[in-house]
Amino acid sequence: MNPAHVAQVTTAQLFTAARTQNGYLDEPLPEERLRELYELLKWAPTAANSSPARFVFVRSAEAKASLLDCMSPGNQQKVREAPVTVIIGMDMAFHEQLPKLFPHTDARSWFAGKPELIASSAMRNSSLQGGYLILAARALGLDCGPMSGFDAEKMDKAFWAGTEVRTNFVCTLGRGDPAKLMPRSPRLSFDEACRLA
Repeated sequence: MNPAHVAQVTTAQLFTAARTQNGYLDEPLPEERLRELYELLKWAPTAANSSPARFVFVRSAEAKASLLDCMSPGNQQKVREAPVTVIIGMDMAFHEQLPKLFPHTDARSWFAGKPELIASSAMRNSSLQGGYLILAARALGLDCGPMSGFDAEKMDKAFWAGTEVRTNFVCTLGRGDPAKLMPRSPRLSFDEACRLA
């Protein structure tokens, strides 16, 4: 990663000034930037370093057409405008990588033959990794538009056929168009969302 990015990242860039995007400027997003993005997000923690997320960076016209066919009508224009849309998947065979990723104990045996535990852990930890992707993208100066609103079965057939990966959510990436931002929605206060125990 370019050290200049590290020095310039602020909490405003990651949180308070960052916005969920509804449209994008017509600027390409090169492969090198996507590789830089993954090299950053991969270091963030998951349970037992399980890293169940799998990512498809949809860029080509053909792949985008397949993706648009899976998206709900309200999300199609966002995907159409974005230079890249990431499909964040969850590998339901993630535990097979644990001998490599968590080698100091037999973590694979914690999951083998336990589909409900696999499913809950894959969902939880791939969601974490999707969140890390958003923060890493913002740290690199990119804008994001995470969303659900798609036909999961169709998406799985189009992008994960022949694998154990299932779709979690999608996220557009690029340089956001400020003219297409909605007014900022409120958030819950500390007292509404939290309690001290």
